[in-house]
Amino acid sequence: MSEETPAVEYPVLELPADGIPAVIDTPEALADARTALMGGRGPIAIDTERAQGYRYTAKAYLIQLRRDGAGTHLIDPVAFENGAPRADFSAMAAELADDDWILHAASQDLPCLAELGLLPAHLFDSELAARLLNLPRVNLSALMETALGLTLRKEHSAADWSRRPIPEDWLVYAALDVERLVDLRLWLIDQLQQADKLDWAHQEFAHLVAHAADPAAIRRDPWRRTSGLHAIHSPAALAVVRELWTTREQIAERLDRSPGRVLPDRAITEVAELVETSKTKRLTRSDLRGVRAFNNRLAARYEADWLAATDRAAALTPAQLPPRHLPVDGPPQPRSWERRWPSSFERFYRIRPVLAELAEEVNVPLENLLSPDHLRRLLWDSPDETSEDAIEATLTELGTRPWQRALVVPVIAKNW
Repeated sequence: MSEETPAVEYPVLELPADGIPAVIDTPEALADARTALMGGRGPIAIDTERAQGYRYTAKAYLIQLRRDGAGTHLIDPVAFENGAPRADFSAMAAELADDDWILHAASQDLPCLAELGLLPAHLFDSELAARLLNLPRVNLSALMETALGLTLRKEHSAADWSRRPIPEDWLVYAALDVERLVDLRLWLIDQLQQADKLDWAHQEFAHLVAHAADPAAIRRDPWRRTSGLHAIHSPAALAVVRELWTTREQIAERLDRSPGRVLPDRAITEVAELVETSKTKRLTRSDLRGVRAFNNRLAARYEADWLAATDRAAALTPAQLPPRHLPVDGPPQPRSWERRWPSSFERFYRIRPVLAELAEEVNVPLENLLSPDHLRRLLWDSPDETSEDAIEATLTELGTRPWQRALVVPVIAKNW
């Protein structure tokens, strides 16, 4: 019996090479940081820290920047809001626009950077580069191990970064997140060049930059994402979920607290289940107090609001109750196509395996070769005959990148 290969233990980055940076929270310190960054050379490593598990918004509470010759700078953006909802760093972004900004999983950081006007003109996303290389693990710590033989601690990734002052060990963690991103970028560029995928990466990064400031999509009936909603079926009970969810959002926004810390999802669906099982439309104070989370100190403070929400739900006419299911907006899942769109159903299950083979051949994940949403929209209710030009035009309109179209259009057309 063969022995298992022992796990490799990588050295841990413990402290920033230049020491622990002070938090920049005054105009004078910010001016010094901007001067230093403009005087540096090469790409700029950037990261942000948020407090989504604690605060209502996903705003940035710390921005980390590092550049060769300039060192690491930790900026507290809240200190520069001056009474506005967000600070404005657009002038600083313009000063640093000439070189790549290196982010890891840029789609997570770009929205909060866009709120600050801190948007790149040129981008390198280390996670996306790793996905194009089809590396088995693409989180930052794993990439550091693969590329540089080092690892990072991640114990503060879910911390409450709105806390002030920020503890020193958190600042160490934040600084180390950008400490070696420049070195990681160089390694990834070398790997992309060897795989003949560097142009693919540039197209992907340019797409991210072009859409970095796009407003977030407005989700229809966001209350339907409440955990445990699958157990609620009657329109009257769904109305209770909707009214309680909406009330919780209003309270959470007013308090700048994460909604789940005001009242957990499970408490909302537990109350709705009372309506579902007892067929009682109007809930009482005793009903609410029978659900443990409504007795928590913060939730109990708003008992009158919760009761008013359930009263509003009880007062709705049948026509005002929410439907059990929303009408389909866009392509449904392909597994449901067989009855209404049988040709499209067969086409999808003929083309998708061929694309999976192509993805394996070019060594990229299938979802990076072609977005699943783009494939669904291309094939749903599709004509029985088409051309490469028509497929190319549709995918271009959807936003499929040129490198992707060059690979998939001939294959899709051949197997149409």
